[in-house]
Amino acid sequence: MKKRLNHPVFKVVSDIVDEEGLTAYAIGGYVRDLLLNRGSKDIDVVVLGSGIGLARKVADRLGLDNVSIFKNFGTAMIRYKDVEVEFVGARRESYNRNSRKPVVEDGTLEDDQKRRDFTINALALSLNHENYGELVDPFGGLKDLEDKVLRTPLDPEKTFSDDPLRMMRAIRFAAQLQFQVGTQTYQGILKNAGRIGIVSNERIIEEMHKILQSPKPSVGFELLEDSGLLREFFPELSNLKGVDVKEGISHKDNFFHTLKVVDNVSRLTDNLWLRWAALLHDIGKPPTKKFSPGQGWTFHGHDYVGYKMIPRIFRRLKLPMNDKMKYVQKMVMLHLRPIALVDDQVTDSAIRRLLYDGGDDVEDLMLLCEADITSKNEKRIQRYVNNFRKVREKMKEIEEKDRIRNFQPPITGEVIMDTFDIKPGREVGFIKDAIKDAILDGEIANDYDEAYRFMLKKGKELGLKPVDSSSKDG
Repeated sequence: MKKRLNHPVFKVVSDIVDEEGLTAYAIGGYVRDLLLNRGSKDIDVVVLGSGIGLARKVADRLGLDNVSIFKNFGTAMIRYKDVEVEFVGARRESYNRNSRKPVVEDGTLEDDQKRRDFTINALALSLNHENYGELVDPFGGLKDLEDKVLRTPLDPEKTFSDDPLRMMRAIRFAAQLQFQVGTQTYQGILKNAGRIGIVSNERIIEEMHKILQSPKPSVGFELLEDSGLLREFFPELSNLKGVDVKEGISHKDNFFHTLKVVDNVSRLTDNLWLRWAALLHDIGKPPTKKFSPGQGWTFHGHDYVGYKMIPRIFRRLKLPMNDKMKYVQKMVMLHLRPIALVDDQVTDSAIRRLLYDGGDDVEDLMLLCEADITSKNEKRIQRYVNNFRKVREKMKEIEEKDRIRNFQPPITGEVIMDTFDIKPGREVGFIKDAIKDAILDGEIANDYDEAYRFMLKKGKELGLKPVDSSSKDG
């Protein structure tokens, strides 16, 4: 079987390897995606010889100045047009049990294909003129592509024991490509799940992000949980699984509910951090779960407990401790608020507070809350959808009228201190909060003059007097 290799870099590589008497192949993900008719921005070239030497010659022929060289790995990379092209010499690898870093020696093409994680990534296409585009497939990768199954070229137990990150990659490919993990390959994951501990959290999170960004993330997370991997590095998420029954009363399985919410969000947005918020929105339920006779199972305060858990989770998993984390915290903390508005009569005050607390992220919050409706009762779902529509209409109406979103109270702390000749302290904070609450509750308009008069009133209640009341309007 031959496959057309149309990218212009291949012709340059082909000319050079023939001139130099070398043998080279396109290999790995680019070949896999080419056969699946998927786009790819990364090309891997393996050469029987020096990958760094070939990269330099290709760069020189293309007129490129910059070659990124990684001597420790024997690889080099160039950027040409719309792709990154990595060159490596064919090699064989052997592993120490306590490290993912292999001992590397020069090898044959077959040695290089054996070290690949999956048969579908061991496919190679010749770049030499005499058999250009010819497929080299010693492990049946083409059939596995057709059957949509993931298998390892060698014994899966050894493959995953040598490099446990490959277990995460198996699940990531299953989620991205909608492939099945082969039976023996899956058994290899089950037996080696504990080995994931030697992999850095940074590398684990790279794979988790790709699972979260797949078309249906639940596919990957169910495999992570069933294989035992999830409990190894993310026990808080794994703890959501299971249903308790007491006095004949049960609660829903919060793990599968969470995955449904993640899938719902993923159909509507590519926002990775909103997908994270969906994944973590009920993370506070296990520690708040309680059974009350006559009431059943409750999870009171799980939004706040989840909010407090997130920094610890982000720190351990090496996720960014910045605005991304604060965004996820905000979504988790507020995710019950719009649902409460749906159940109760929607007041202007409640809408103002939602707009104020949600700020620029209030649309994302509404999307998360709508995704959180996972009832099997279609009439109930439709009722919530209709009510959410009313909430959105009310939000738009109040935002246009009151300009609440991200507003700052029109009276600053400096104005309060100057007016009453007081220093920073409890009174200043009390008056500022009172002004904010009065605006959100609709007692006064979001207007400087009304807020100033309200400030004087509150100051008087505290026993404060303006330093020069005759010069103040009020």
